Amino acid sequence: MQGFLLKSQRDIDKISKFCEFVYVDFEKSEVADQTTKKRAAPVSRPRKTKQELFPNRSLSDYRDAGQFGDEYPKARQAITTLTTGVTNIFDSVSKGSGLDVVKVKRSVEPMVESITRNPDACIWLARMKQADTYTYQHSIGCSIWAVALGRQLGLPKPDLRSLAIGGLLFDVGKLQVDKELIDAKRKLSDQEFQMVQNHVNLGLEAVKKSGLMNKDVLEMIEYHHERHDGSGYPKGLKGDQIPIFARIAAIVDCYDAITSHRSYAKALPPSMAIKMLYEWRDIDFQAELVEEFIQAVGIYPAGTLVELSSGQVGVVLSEYRTRRLRPKVMILLDANKKPIMDVQTINLLEVTHTEDGQPLDIVNSLEPDAYGIDMAGIQL
Repeated sequence: MQGFLLKSQRDIDKISKFCEFVYVDFEKSEVADQTTKKRAAPVSRPRKTKQELFPNRSLSDYRDAGQFGDEYPKARQAITTLTTGVTNIFDSVSKGSGLDVVKVKRSVEPMVESITRNPDACIWLARMKQADTYTYQHSIGCSIWAVALGRQLGLPKPDLRSLAIGGLLFDVGKLQVDKELIDAKRKLSDQEFQMVQNHVNLGLEAVKKSGLMNKDVLEMIEYHHERHDGSGYPKGLKGDQIPIFARIAAIVDCYDAITSHRSYAKALPPSMAIKMLYEWRDIDFQAELVEEFIQAVGIYPAGTLVELSSGQVGVVLSEYRTRRLRPKVMILLDANKKPIMDVQTINLLEVTHTEDGQPLDIVNSLEPDAYGIDMAGIQL
């Protein structure tokens, strides 16, 4: 862990035989890192309230209309409807046909209603990653995360629908980009990277041709790769220059990407992804929206694999929004990491100690496939 100095390409070639990645300490390096200096966090600024972020909207707090168990079957049907709709819509676009706006709106409506009642069930299903390809998974996930954040912010129903549609469509342009470039594990050339970046223009053109003229949705598509510090694309907008719905899109796009398996990177546990988002506040993403997103999805959102202090491994079923660190957990593996026959559920808000009197807490969140667990195969 003390590290050592890499002095040549030969050193790099040697170390690459043994390491999948390295950490670079620029304070000890002989070459300064201009990127890190450029992206240093700005000085603190006055925080904005939710109403100041949405000055022309009437915000109100949502209350859960039912428990996780009550909402789950409705959410499952809603996500089935969404997944089927996305598959049909995206297959049509991939074949050169137009975007069916009516089908898009019908596909997202049940999901919006479910999240409005209780977001935990849809969040669980978002973690299951049911669709067949990353682009489809990612679009479904972003749509769900965007609505969950909109609910947390207190946005009215029409805005939640806009967020759902925008989250579903902001990467639709990638369907017209060479799949080899989208899935490439190698570093792209500048020309290839520009071709990938062009998915923004392709998506915007496809949606406009469909007749969908919702300003918030179009802005999510056009500006979801802009960054708070001006380092994004296509226009290098910064801060309040970026439309508010696009700022939301940027956060959910990043979160879903880094918590998903991609061709060039493994999925990160949600707790690590949240930590990274928090570190990037007011650099990549507006701090107020990052903090609201953390409130919306929690450190251990439903569907997260966790390890308890007892050594047991389970999956988070639902969480208490006032006690984020003590959710309900379905136990899947015993202390020796062996599958258990009789699956049990522990409510950590009520069960605080093991039978031998030791404190019982979550000590770690795990990657989705840890210990060979098939998340998609978990039955409630």
